[in-house]
Amino acid sequence: MGERRRALAVIVCLWSLISLSGAARLGSGPKQTLEVQKHLRRLNKPAVKSIQSPDGDVIDCVHISDQPAFDHPYLKDHKIQMRPNYHPEGLFDENKVATSTKERANPINQPWHVNGKCPENTIPIRRTKEDDVLRASSVKRYGRKKRRSIPKPRSADPNLINQSGHQHAIAYVEGDKYYGAKATINVWEPKIQQSNEFSLSQLWLLGGSFGEDLNSIEAGWQVSPDLYGDNNTRLFTYWTSDAYQATGCYNLLCSGFIQINNQIAMGASISPVSAFRNSQYDISILIWKVKSKMATILTN
Repeated sequence: MGERRRALAVIVCLWSLISLSGAARLGSGPKQTLEVQKHLRRLNKPAVKSIQSPDGDVIDCVHISDQPAFDHPYLKDHKIQMRPNYHPEGLFDENKVATSTKERANPINQPWHVNGKCPENTIPIRRTKEDDVLRASSVKRYGRKKRRSIPKPRSADPNLINQSGHQHAIAYVEGDKYYGAKATINVWEPKIQQSNEFSLSQLWLLGGSFGEDLNSIEAGWQVSPDLYGDNNTRLFTYWTSDAYQATGCYNLLCSGFIQINNQIAMGASISPVSAFRNSQYDISILIWKVKSKMATILTN
């Protein structure tokens, strides 16, 4: 988040729906095809094992040191830290964990789990397909959000904001003594009527000013046909260090986010999901600062 002290806004974004009229799609032609294929080779790393998911995804078990994060020159000699050197108080209290496990009768899984699991020292990565990249406005912008300004909330009460078709209800706190946040989020599968709309629920941490130096870390679930090609509810992460201008991306679609867990695939579907007057399912997400870094963990 930077060396100097900055205010941190912790936002729980309850619902978000955006309609992007006239969304551009990557053009066709020999040059574009070659560019797409090169990008796919960069994203889809050699797999130790591949698992076909019932929902149509292919999950590649990639050696932990071969993940996309290490394509960045600054991470060339990075030593992977398998466990954070600091945990928030009470996070791994054995009694609390045991109680939580007993109370959770409906655990959330990902569909690909039924056909296998990734070995130790590998991480599961959703394989990017050619159609995924072709839905983007350009190869460079694939997996990135559209450049936009972030409106600063005006009150600490939950409120509905509508800006350029982007509607979201939020509840938040801000200050300079926060080092992370945790949220338990109910998981649904909202119906998306147009392919260029999306809906999500997320935990959202912002640092810096609400300008070009804005730092953002986001995690939760989303339904995004434009990004994934279907209406499945999917687990996601996102980050940016310059207000979505040139840095950051979803999941593992660029360098920066280092994954160590071999059981959870970023961008993969979540199942089952909640239904009206029926069983309810949720996920708990915790994000906290470890020295100069931020750690993200899906706790349930």
